[in-house]
Amino acid sequence: MEQELSKQELKQAVIEGKIFIYPTDTIYGIGCNALDEKAVNKIREIKHRDIKPFSVIAPSFDWINENLIVDTDLDLRKYLPGKYTLILKKKNPSFLSNVSSLETLGVRIPDNDFTKKIQKINLPFITTSVNFSGQPPANKISEISSEILNQVDYIIDAGELSGKPSSLVIDGKVLER
Repeated sequence: MEQELSKQELKQAVIEGKIFIYPTDTIYGIGCNALDEKAVNKIREIKHRDIKPFSVIAPSFDWINENLIVDTDLDLRKYLPGKYTLILKKKNPSFLSNVSSLETLGVRIPDNDFTKKIQKINLPFITTSVNFSGQPPANKISEISSEILNQVDYIIDAGELSGKPSSLVIDGKVLER
């Protein structure tokens, strides 16, 4: 479970819909290939979460611009990579509807090594805190419920993380959580 994966092993696991606990630049997250509806639904089950939207790690700035509406006055590079989740309107409202049934989608690019590896796969990747809905997020693996740990395929342990959940950026305004 807790192991280093080669670039090829990581890509294969993501494509196959495996579930990961992984570090971000803030807290530990749980994620999978956002295009794999079965895997996305499994994360909802693991977290005891309803239809509330998830965010994704965007594969690239080009991907963001291709799929989401970015206001001309919003400088993506001011926030990404970094400790922010940008809430952007989808160009196609049905895009990633299994991730967010809303007309918007949260996108992140955490500033860390795991994100860089995930981005090379060139798929959107679910990013949500690894906890039961409504419970505090985890800054280290030992803070994660064994019920959650026992339901994932891979655990990437980067030691204790410093943070709190990412700040939201909605219509160019930063909102702390």
